Amino acid sequence: MRNRGHRSRGLVAAVVAALVGVAGLTGCDAVGGNSSGPTGADGQSRKPSPKPTPDWDRSPRSLAAVGDSITRGFDACSVLTDCPEVSWATGTDAKVKSLAVRLLGRTGASQRSWNYAVTGSRMADLPGQMAQAAAKKPQLVTVMAGANDACRSSVSAMTSVEDFRAQFEDALSTLRSALPKTQVYVSSVPDLKRLWSQGRTNPMGKQIWKLGICPSMLGDADSLSTAATTRRDRVQDRVESYNSVLEEVCAKDRRCRFDGGAVFEYRFGTAQLSHWDWFHPSVNGQARLAEMAYGVVTSRTASR
Repeated sequence: MRNRGHRSRGLVAAVVAALVGVAGLTGCDAVGGNSSGPTGADGQSRKPSPKPTPDWDRSPRSLAAVGDSITRGFDACSVLTDCPEVSWATGTDAKVKSLAVRLLGRTGASQRSWNYAVTGSRMADLPGQMAQAAAKKPQLVTVMAGANDACRSSVSAMTSVEDFRAQFEDALSTLRSALPKTQVYVSSVPDLKRLWSQGRTNPMGKQIWKLGICPSMLGDADSLSTAATTRRDRVQDRVESYNSVLEEVCAKDRRCRFDGGAVFEYRFGTAQLSHWDWFHPSVNGQARLAEMAYGVVTSRTASR
């Protein structure tokens, strides 16, 4: 995986620039000129060549979301409960201002956005969700998956990088077989080690983690032993490998945009974590995810 510090300075800066409206570079959505061709012998000018269709439309008019509990807004409103109204992708809550609301408006979001994410899903579940999303023929599909592949009962139970790649390729292939022109936004997997370092400062959070939340990373949260540190490092390495896969596979599809590592690199704090489980995003955290997604989707250039 590329140097994280370098990516943090470059790729995340590009996302922030898009959010404040100062990204002025043109890229894959640039269009050709429209000047008339040379005048023929009959004295008539040729018709201007048609402008090529951009590969990326920054104003899609419908949206479907696939993924896991984060996209379902799990534990953001109440304990052990999905709260899709605060979903970063398709929610309607004014405090979040979801990607769908930002792109389609509140009425449009309620009519032309669909959430097929399922709490507890891993990458292996994504092809089925993609098939459901494709039935609605959305112009944009958002993907946020992978955290549950690393959050397992043990390090050995994590999804292998090879299987993760094959499953993500299968998911994109499922979409492409039905909708070759639909755009895809892919979020990086969040930084689970930062989640441990932030959440462990809250005594209640650590007690809740003991119920079995992401044991591979959060188990024995206070231990700084060599074994515990090595375990957490292995989980973190796997998350970084997953993000490399997401970036590489997405880069092969001209209508796919990876977030450039923005979600992984985001320096979230306890305000962005659910106070029900100190693991999932809070309403504030969902709003931050929506901001980052909107910046990538509306940027003139892909974050690569």
